[in-house]
Amino acid sequence: MNIRCAFCQTPYTLSRVAMLDALQEMDSQKLTHYDAHCPRCRRATQLPRQRMEMFMPKWRDELKQFEAEMKKNPQQEAPLPTPEAVADARQGTPTAEAGPKPEPKATKEKPAAKAKPATKKAPAAQKPATAGASKGKKTTKKSK
Repeated sequence: MNIRCAFCQTPYTLSRVAMLDALQEMDSQKLTHYDAHCPRCRRATQLPRQRMEMFMPKWRDELKQFEAEMKKNPQQEAPLPTPEAVADARQGTPTAEAGPKPEPKATKEKPAAKAKPATKKAPAAQKPATAGASKGKKTTKKSK
């Protein structure tokens, strides 16, 4: 379902799973609208229940099919981060999970080139230009 944020006008979509979740939540809590949060400004755009049901008229059947799919193909949850890893991430230090950093490869060093002495002269200081003071130009208007 395509949505445009009511505040920042950013277009975004609600996936099939998000719509099923929203319809299930609205049905269980007897809500009249769903608040879809914009990925850019994080503000909520209200979507009426009728509009959601218009896009998925048989959402209860689709929810049952989705639950059956999830039972056949279970998804593993990501492990929760440890408090030490969270503290290290806040301080910007690498954790032990990141592993050791690879050592730089040894390369043959080339002899350093001789530095040339600086022979360029510093540019002369320029005088500030004043309005109407340029050489050879008149500032008077011609009359017809």
